[in-house]
Amino acid sequence: MKSLIAASLLVFSTTTLAANLSDLDYITEVYPPFNYEERGELKGIAVDFLEAATKAAGEPISRDQVKLQPWARGYATALSDPNTVLFSTTRTDEREDKFKWVGPITDTKIVVWAPKSKGITINNASDFTNYKVGVVRDDVGEHLLRSMGVDQSVLRLSPKPDLLAKQLAAGRVDMWAYEENVSAYIMSQSNIDTSQFEVVHVLNESQLYYSLSNNTPDSYVEKLQAGVDQAIMDGTLDEIKNKYK
Repeated sequence: MKSLIAASLLVFSTTTLAANLSDLDYITEVYPPFNYEERGELKGIAVDFLEAATKAAGEPISRDQVKLQPWARGYATALSDPNTVLFSTTRTDEREDKFKWVGPITDTKIVVWAPKSKGITINNASDFTNYKVGVVRDDVGEHLLRSMGVDQSVLRLSPKPDLLAKQLAAGRVDMWAYEENVSAYIMSQSNIDTSQFEVVHVLNESQLYYSLSNNTPDSYVEKLQAGVDQAIMDGTLDEIKNKYK
């Protein structure tokens, strides 16, 4: 019996030591300035921070190892496949038990935009009735609207946020629920005058994280978190954020 226990401990120890952050699958989306593609290269605060954190952990990951996918596909993969890292993910109560979390990366605010000319006021779920609200499929904006009781018939789902920005500007949707800084950035990049729009409701204030599939061994989670903590403590994260101001 003792020899069997010793052998089991040896196997466990060897497996733990062999675990490397490069074993994980990394997935991100277009979510500027946190993660996006420019001239075929992944960029953004969360992308740079991932490289810095994994380097601090002693197991550096290159941005070339990160897959760029539409959010809904990446989200579904992170829910179903083992050893998957999805970012940047807003941490909410509804998502808490669906993932293991490493971070935080930065603060985030999910808001609802509308044209100033419409004079829309939102105080509760019923105020969304008779409006069309654009959301990215499986994005936190959709989840938050559903959780507050907004009827499904109100929502207009899209795979990409830039399409919703254009639909909002063209009047095809009345409102758009998305991250405040990201949506403003996308509108600006799409040559949409942001001064013609206003935030009519704040859905959530939280933080962005790297979310890991629930069946990812804790040894990976702890290793990545240690790298994140080190990169925050030595000021690397602040330096990265300043690059994107």
